[in-house]
Amino acid sequence: GTPLYVYSRAGILGMLSAYQTAFKKWDPVVAYAVKANPSLGIIRALAGSGGGADIVSGGELHRAIKAGVPPERIVFAGVGKSAVEMEEALAAGILLFNVESLPELELLNTVAGRMNRVAPIAIRVNPDVDPRTHAYISTGKKESKFGLDIRAAIEAYKRAAELPHITPIGIHSHIGSQITRIQPFTQAIEKLTRVVREVRELRIDLR
Repeated sequence: GTPLYVYSRAGILGMLSAYQTAFKKWDPVVAYAVKANPSLGIIRALAGSGGGADIVSGGELHRAIKAGVPPERIVFAGVGKSAVEMEEALAAGILLFNVESLPELELLNTVAGRMNRVAPIAIRVNPDVDPRTHAYISTGKKESKFGLDIRAAIEAYKRAAELPHITPIGIHSHIGSQITRIQPFTQAIEKLTRVVREVRELRIDLR
């Protein structure tokens, strides 16, 4: 019938394996961005080979779990998390939330408090790096609407460490899509390394 969409299972799992192998030393969770293609077949294939899921909504949370992704391999990203979605993710026991702003951080603490839970989080840092890609999919420059600049991010980690229902365990950054050069990634990593160093000096234990 039509329409018919055919995907290469070998190709998809080959890319997953490449990431798993490259970062094997750190026992990574390689999380597939469900928004890229929410096909249950694709998510199920990745889950069966140890892949995780990067979600941006409650609907994607349900799809990931339905496809067999263990909650401890699910990361909740995105700028539009609602209180209800936070509750569902906390109840499921996901790996962590990528927090985009101080208001989101405060809301998550409130929601987790109501549930008597502690939410593991990473702060999204905007490193102000030009990814040299299309302007509409560039997310790591200072004029982008995503994440916190370096100084604001460090202050957010300080605040996170004070909140009773938040545990900061990581750092998150996303500078754009369809990037064809290595240099933007190395520039971003250099800046993020400085953030990690300063946060650790605050005795906040990032994994």
